[in-house]
Amino acid sequence: MATKIYIDQGHNPEPPNTGAEGNGYREQDITYEVGVRLAQLLNQNPEFETRLSRPTRGTQLGTSNASSLRARVNDANSWGADYFISIHTNSSVSENARGTEVLVYRSPSRAASLAQNVLQGVVDASGFPNRGVKQRPGLYVLRNTNMPAILVELGFISNPQEASLMANNPSLFARGIYNGILNYLNLS
Repeated sequence: MATKIYIDQGHNPEPPNTGAEGNGYREQDITYEVGVRLAQLLNQNPEFETRLSRPTRGTQLGTSNASSLRARVNDANSWGADYFISIHTNSSVSENARGTEVLVYRSPSRAASLAQNVLQGVVDASGFPNRGVKQRPGLYVLRNTNMPAILVELGFISNPQEASLMANNPSLFARGIYNGILNYLNLS
């Protein structure tokens, strides 16, 4: 039986629950593109079945921040996903902030092991600094999923170089996440 991966492309294309903006880019556009490419990679491998939270660029989830997050979690839970991967970009008041980090509900856990592998995959693919795996038990999508869940902060949209690479080469980040999943599942 195929491993079911739920790919949550963080944020909505329009309010409510839109993402960060920086250097002329929008988080929700970057996460959409990375998610679509990650699904394509996974779907080429018979070991996987995927579902996207935003199957189209215009897919809008919920009517508030809370209902948007709830819709993503409920969809993953009702589908019976084996893993939940939420894709985001980070932001800072400083344009010098750099790097990739992955957030989990708790560590150690299966999610934290997956997070470590995905983090390394993205860092290897992008060359961004490794900011580590961090616990964030207050995040709704990590707290309310029935399966191991991770939230990947690809890089900083507030950093001009990182924003440009994320926006212009989403396949690079999808490949990094994919490689991390393969390593975690000993499929590489």
